[in-house]
Amino acid sequence: QVQLVESGGGLVQPGGSLRLSCAASGFTFSNFRMSWYRQVPGKERELVAIISAAGGSIIYTDSVKGRFTISRDNAKNTVSLQMNSLKPEDTAVYYCKIYTENYWGQGTQVTVSS
Repeated sequence: QVQLVESGGGLVQPGGSLRLSCAASGFTFSNFRMSWYRQVPGKERELVAIISAAGGSIIYTDSVKGRFTISRDNAKNTVSLQMNSLKPEDTAVYYCKIYTENYWGQGTQVTVSS
């Protein structure tokens, strides 16, 4: 069955960095676009970034452009999100998702606070 397992969240000060990882299994990873979403309690999940199957095409939401970098390793079935210059408004639960399918990971909490 499809499994997506996120890791790497935590507490970081404003301006700091975190790297999230998502380990995928149960499907042919290299055939699918992958994405990261985030959700703040009481709000809808927000699309953060999308990466194409081969990794050559990437889209970011405006609020993270220049700060976040999505990448993937099709040999290891992983997708990552490098987050730099973090702001308090980046605080959320971050989810990995197969972009075109309704499969989600369990999420990893990112808290940006001094």
